[in-house]
Amino acid sequence: MAERVTAAILGSGNIGTDLMIKLLRSKVIDLKMVAGVDPQSEGLRMARERGLKTTTDSIDGLLADPDSGRIVFDATSAWAHRIHAPRLKEAGRIAIDLTPAAIGPFIVPGVNVVDLLDEPNVNLVSCGGQATIPIVSAINKVAPVEYAEIIATIASLSAGPGTRQNIDEFTRETARGLEEAGGAKRAKAIIILNPADPPIMMRDTVYAMAPGADPEQVTRSIQDTVESIQEYVPGYRLRTDPIF
Repeated sequence: MAERVTAAILGSGNIGTDLMIKLLRSKVIDLKMVAGVDPQSEGLRMARERGLKTTTDSIDGLLADPDSGRIVFDATSAWAHRIHAPRLKEAGRIAIDLTPAAIGPFIVPGVNVVDLLDEPNVNLVSCGGQATIPIVSAINKVAPVEYAEIIATIASLSAGPGTRQNIDEFTRETARGLEEAGGAKRAKAIIILNPADPPIMMRDTVYAMAPGADPEQVTRSIQDTVESIQEYVPGYRLRTDPIF
């Protein structure tokens, strides 16, 4: 097996901690460090228990360790990533931005990852964007999408302070991602934080205006796209067939 790529996570909140658990199962990424700011952080405690390096000096502590990782996943906030981005670039680290800062181009694995392999900073748009942009792109492949609108409904419990601070950026940048990566001429994104207990699974609804679209071609394109996404997100599924 090829040598795994080393990586670090910047941010020990809900998103960073969830990512840590996933990366520890990865066969291609070797997670080395989790950086945060709060000594009492639950995420940093979990990282230490799993044998990872940790620091409470945020990006300063991360960059002080040359072996902390070639890739840095930034799971802090949009305003913080605007500060982190130039420092990571200067240090020669590849930045994968999980905030809505959108300094680098939008990257959606099932849509445009091959075109962006040499970028030093890429943006993952948002959870809602990753779930819905491929669907809009699938429709756009067979009929030009004049307008796309997505509604992302997530469990309130999963939205930490950073996510809540970035709600405006979430809606704005997800809409832009639907246009730039998904191909829609115009787009809108809406997010709903559902307080249900037990927490709901994330669900997304996609509306698209594609005049002249052939229902059979659109359905086939969407189904093919869903299958390709399931290769890297096994739990992803289409709740219902497209309604025309």
